[in-house]
Amino acid sequence: MKPSRAEPGAIAGEPRPVPQQTPAQIISAFEAFLQEHPKSAVVEDGKVLFDMSRAHYSIAEAHGRCTLHLWDEERNIVRTVSGATMRAPGLRLTTHRFGQSKAGSLDLLKDRERRAPLGREGIRTRYLRLLERVSMRSNAPGWGEWTPEGFRTAMDLEKSFGPAYTRGSLVQGQQAWAVIGVNAEESTAIVEGILTLGVLWLDHCRQQAGGRRLYRGLRVVVPAGMGTLTASRLMWVNPQAAQWELWELDARTEELHRRDAADHGNLTTRLVQAADESSMRERFRDATQRVMALVPEEGRSLVELRARGATELAFLLHGLEFARIRAGYSGQSFNRVEETSVGAGASETVLTPANAGILQEMIAALFERRRAAHAQADGIGANRSRPLRNKLRATDLLYRMQPERWLESMLRRELDVIDERLDPAHVYTQVPAFAASDRGMLDLLGVSRDGRLAVIELKAEEDLQLAMQGLDYWVRVRWHHMQASDAGGSLGEFQRHGYFRGVRLSAEPPRLYLVCPALRVHPATETVLRYFSPRVEWELVALDERWREKLRVVWRKRSAPMPGAREPFGG
Repeated sequence: MKPSRAEPGAIAGEPRPVPQQTPAQIISAFEAFLQEHPKSAVVEDGKVLFDMSRAHYSIAEAHGRCTLHLWDEERNIVRTVSGATMRAPGLRLTTHRFGQSKAGSLDLLKDRERRAPLGREGIRTRYLRLLERVSMRSNAPGWGEWTPEGFRTAMDLEKSFGPAYTRGSLVQGQQAWAVIGVNAEESTAIVEGILTLGVLWLDHCRQQAGGRRLYRGLRVVVPAGMGTLTASRLMWVNPQAAQWELWELDARTEELHRRDAADHGNLTTRLVQAADESSMRERFRDATQRVMALVPEEGRSLVELRARGATELAFLLHGLEFARIRAGYSGQSFNRVEETSVGAGASETVLTPANAGILQEMIAALFERRRAAHAQADGIGANRSRPLRNKLRATDLLYRMQPERWLESMLRRELDVIDERLDPAHVYTQVPAFAASDRGMLDLLGVSRDGRLAVIELKAEEDLQLAMQGLDYWVRVRWHHMQASDAGGSLGEFQRHGYFRGVRLSAEPPRLYLVCPALRVHPATETVLRYFSPRVEWELVALDERWREKLRVVWRKRSAPMPGAREPFGG
């Protein structure tokens, strides 16, 4: 017997394919398509993720739902699939990310339909020629008298350079500027990532020049109207290390306009009122007991209860949500009602007396499979040697899922491992929230025992943008912290929204902590950090790779102390 699905309307945001397809039908459609088109490409959100001639996959039914796992040497994704539809270009899969109710899609494009990469190559070549042409004849101050040299888009994986960015130099005698540009057809993420690659390009140019040519600094060229985030970041790079200029290029008129780094518009963040978790636990006490009764007794101490706004309470195991209580009102009256569900996203099922037994089995399986690697009495090959047990567990989907959330849950309990000055009683996730953003990273906001805010950016996998995205969060936290309600600055915007109750926050700017397993720290991260302004006090913290077993710092690097007095509050 399979667990019953929620009734239509009971859980919002759960679209169903029409007509309803069984997992067996979806698997059959997927494998039949791949058999006919073994060199198909997998595309999500307009981006080619996998070439199926080189990628690996597994697709199977679990608990009445179809789970697809795709991986190669560069990436690894897992999606629940609820439908498969043939279209002219190929096969479209209706998909759900774990923990998200909104449906998405994966497109498998037939061999002859894989024209997007070739189209992008042509667009990038035309942009390279455009940037060279504009550089030579531009009337913009500081461009026309310089000669473009060595403009290219060639990929250089060793230096982290990809074909999306045009790179080159502007030369005048023994002086030069490093130049990097991106066209308007690239994704927002690529456009916003340009400064990281620009810093690396400038550093590379200086190393290659070997002192024979003096590189003044970096000129960043972005499409017209798309420079806001880069301008915000440029405010916090080191003006003593290089000169930094941001230019916007209108491809239609072929005109360049200088963008002032101070002109970065409104911050795209918001603060929400902090939920009172203790009162919510009391409010949902009876429902909480019903959920906890489904959890294996030996695993109850591992359960985290986390408020999701003012009306929802989530249950998590090592950061992975497995149940939720919602409060609301019935449609016919103002009577308060509660709904308890198990699972998340496409696998979410409303808890009823009829399905409690089956859902209890599902939760037991989750707790058996998502366990720290040092556990001896585990359910995955318990009679095997420990190395083999760990290897088996490492390939388990529930064990691998949402590693950042797992790392976050451990840091919440042992924040002093990162810095003994940090106060574990006050730590919050994604505050402030990035409006309309899915950055793929996790942000924590804490405070040291002396009242100084701490921005903690963590990542379980290698990410080239770790430093810049940590800086983004630091900038926004600093900005909100500066919005004091009185002249003395004793009560800032965070405390007005219910955060850091009983703590007197320091007027000093936040510290920035970048946390990642040691072998997952991208080699370019330290280069990018060297170009940060000394006003940004940062610390790069590398963890032992066996962090699921025990948090242990294996090395750390800090920014150089800023000479003189610290930055004043509001400076």
